[in-house]
Amino acid sequence: MHLMEHAVFPGRYDSLEIICDLVTDQATKAGFDETAIYAIQTAVDEACSNIIEHAYQGEDKGSIEVTVTSTDDCITINLADRGIPFNPANIPEPNINGSLDERDNHGLGLYFMNKLMDKVYFEFSEQAGNTVTMVKCLHHPH
Repeated sequence: MHLMEHAVFPGRYDSLEIICDLVTDQATKAGFDETAIYAIQTAVDEACSNIIEHAYQGEDKGSIEVTVTSTDDCITINLADRGIPFNPANIPEPNINGSLDERDNHGLGLYFMNKLMDKVYFEFSEQAGNTVTMVKCLHHPH
């Protein structure tokens, strides 16, 4: 089985639900369970919110290009934007063990994306802009 879905959405918070629906539909068809689908939804929502907030620095300043591909074992979600170049190495690791008063909210989105998905990587090129690729695989019991 090989499914692919591609669409472009306005860089707006009200696009998040439609993007989430597209990803959920593909993940369901690929055989992911509710727990895995929730993880995928959360990671995609966080990534899209970051695109709007950080890459575009607000709504209606660009679009989010979504490509979802699934194979027998994995779903791959590519989110592309033409916003400010992003380098995850510039984001400090969040202090997840400190008290709430000691914690800074920055970097938590990346932390959760990495925890929820099997692979997360970022690319930037002058031609393509920013692309975040997230992969989640079906984990079959041995």
